[in-house]
Amino acid sequence: MPFSVSWHTLLDHADELADKATLVTPLTHTEFRLSDVQEHRIIIDYVQKDETRPLQREQFKTLFRRIQDEPTNEFELDRLPPDADPYAAVFSLHPRFEIDEDAGLIRESEDALGTQVLEDGTADSDGDEEPRQEPDLQVYSDALLLTDTLERHEMADLTDVETDALVNLYTSLSDVQRSADDLRKEIADVLLSRLHHDRPVSGQFGSVQRTSRRQRTLKDEETVLNALEAAGIDRDQVTSVDRDKVDDALEVTDLSESDLYEIETTEYVRKADVDEETKETRLQGLKDRLAASDEDNEEVQQLQAEIEELENRIEELTSFSSGTAYHTETQRG
Repeated sequence: MPFSVSWHTLLDHADELADKATLVTPLTHTEFRLSDVQEHRIIIDYVQKDETRPLQREQFKTLFRRIQDEPTNEFELDRLPPDADPYAAVFSLHPRFEIDEDAGLIRESEDALGTQVLEDGTADSDGDEEPRQEPDLQVYSDALLLTDTLERHEMADLTDVETDALVNLYTSLSDVQRSADDLRKEIADVLLSRLHHDRPVSGQFGSVQRTSRRQRTLKDEETVLNALEAAGIDRDQVTSVDRDKVDDALEVTDLSESDLYEIETTEYVRKADVDEETKETRLQGLKDRLAASDEDNEEVQQLQAEIEELENRIEELTSFSSGTAYHTETQRG
């Protein structure tokens, strides 16, 4: 199929795209929209930055030819020139071209599926918003409890916060950290399959980049020492005190630990226990309140006010009061 035919097919599909439709580039995951479709170019507007850019017909033609020059009609996205991935994203609007991010390819296919469109602008055409969904993730529950705890205390000066509140905050932060780290690792494993050639990939809150870390582990001692001796290095130059052997020696001698070790003691706080039952009860209450949080509903507003008043009364009745404060209130009465 000649390029001129493919080009006009692409223009037709670009014209039919909804005004609010957002495309995302396959390499840097930069979001943009089509602002104008012309005979010799397509104008795009970047979502996250105030920049308009024309994508020229001739550049689309070059990409088209490179795809067709390959025996499999596939072209590696890594071979695109810098800042050229918007061309690939727009090309995915054509019914015969698709992008395979996992394989890092753009290909021509009779059965091409999907596009780089994030939003087609039709989901909310009737004015209805999709219902809020609660993610089935541990970090969500932990973060919800932490948010509620933070909202209940004045955090400007931690020295003014009661000890039990600080304990709640500390345990909640610990739970969030653990569950967030677990989810972060899962996300990183998926991202690794989508990042190519150390190119940064941007999102609304920042960017990430594929990188590598070099780790070294010594081979067994005899192999290392023999190799060094063969290179003219004396064994005594590279051997050192073995900590495990020192600890074994301490068990059978009169030496104290301080005779052989520099000892520094550091005090720290660690989470000792978690009251899961209380957490679940509080969490369910928060979820119920979130589900009913319709600011325009007067009955819901009244119910929320009553709940807050009841919580305040419970807190007053169960909070610690000094004897002086008690007698002072009695005398006033």
